[in-house]
Amino acid sequence: MTRSTAFSPFDLIEGDRTKGLVLVADHARRTLPEDYGDLGLPATEFDRHIAYDIGVEAVTRELAALLDAPAVLSNFSRLLIDPNRGEDDPTLIRQLYDGTVVPGNYPMAPQEREQRLDRFYRPYHDAVAAMVASVAEASGKAPFIFSVHSFTPVMQGIVRPWHVGILWDKDDRAPRPLIEALAADKSLVVGDNEPYDGALRGDTMFKHAIVNGFAHALIEIRQDLIADEAGALDWAARLAPIVEAINARADIHEVKMYGSRTGPL
Repeated sequence: MTRSTAFSPFDLIEGDRTKGLVLVADHARRTLPEDYGDLGLPATEFDRHIAYDIGVEAVTRELAALLDAPAVLSNFSRLLIDPNRGEDDPTLIRQLYDGTVVPGNYPMAPQEREQRLDRFYRPYHDAVAAMVASVAEASGKAPFIFSVHSFTPVMQGIVRPWHVGILWDKDDRAPRPLIEALAADKSLVVGDNEPYDGALRGDTMFKHAIVNGFAHALIEIRQDLIADEAGALDWAARLAPIVEAINARADIHEVKMYGSRTGPL
């Protein structure tokens, strides 16, 4: 099947690929291709976390600049299809999300589901895979993959106390030093697999890091801390030396198969 070129499902940021580091932002933007309109939603819904990870694009772009590292960012709203889910995940295309019914996602014909996979989801993952392979070739070593996300301060009436969380499955090479470095700042409440569990079969880290034995970590930053430019730049500056130090560790660039808590690879 030919994939559409009218709407680019991803954006690439160039950097020094010999460093062995790849940045990824699955939910960077809230854009929809013209032929999907607004999915039947009012514009205000696209200001919410259901449409994208607030603040993540700015953090990722600044972090890439500070580290001179390449990055892959998703260009489409997660309401269209969620790139950080497996193809068989029931939340891949949501019909109801945090109290909002998405009219454009219901009913969903099998042909429409396949079209969204083929036009947006798969090209994005192809781009991530190509970047990871390119960095591995340029650096001559296994790459370190760092994924940037953000989370809401309150979810379903429950206040989340963390400023930042690190999600991971079984490979602790990057998560442990990352958590330790962030927790050294006593003003921060740092979550270990909070506010979500990092073991999610078929997600981006599973597809591109876990099954390949590449060191990785997913960071979740609380959205109120990075919703404006100043906050985003501050967090990028905070993270840059930590990520750089982890990337300099010898064990980070070895292929090691840790498996997954979700089951056999």
